[in-house]
Amino acid sequence: MKRIILASNSPRRKELMKVLDVEFEINASDIEEEIDPKLEHDDLVMDLAFQKAYAIFKDNKDAIVLGFDTLVVLDDYVLGKPKDEEEAKLFLKLLSGRTHRVLTGCTILTNGYSKSFYSDAFVTFMELSEEDIDEYIQTGEPMDKAGAYGIQAYGAKLVKSISGDYFTIVGFPVAMINVELKKVINR
Repeated sequence: MKRIILASNSPRRKELMKVLDVEFEINASDIEEEIDPKLEHDDLVMDLAFQKAYAIFKDNKDAIVLGFDTLVVLDDYVLGKPKDEEEAKLFLKLLSGRTHRVLTGCTILTNGYSKSFYSDAFVTFMELSEEDIDEYIQTGEPMDKAGAYGIQAYGAKLVKSISGDYFTIVGFPVAMINVELKKVINR
């Protein structure tokens, strides 16, 4: 069987990849993402996932490479990873008491095969006080997460409800990836 490469340093993706019960290695891309402003959010998240997968695939053509990207969208505006604590605070204030969309794009690349797809879910936040936001920022968790929060740890306290696949919000829609990866492995 071909080597499987996870093109991500995310500890969450690494743990969820283990659920698929396949051997894999990690070789994360550190590319400068090229954002095409003409793309809709679903096409953009798939394009970014493709960029990350291709950056690794071009030097590992004998492997199956999985690339990912996650976007948090509020009012048609993408909230990326905050550049500092002030921006994290701004993002969390914007999300407070509101519903936003989370999209995770996935790309699977191997010789003669390329498939990009995405999953989305909706998250509604609790009303957050200044104190809630400051306490959460002090955990350090918001700083490397799209939208300035992670649902799987301290950020769970911020979430009132979700609609859709929880694992999409974490950044790794397990069931979808399992189906698509089996197609490639069994080709």
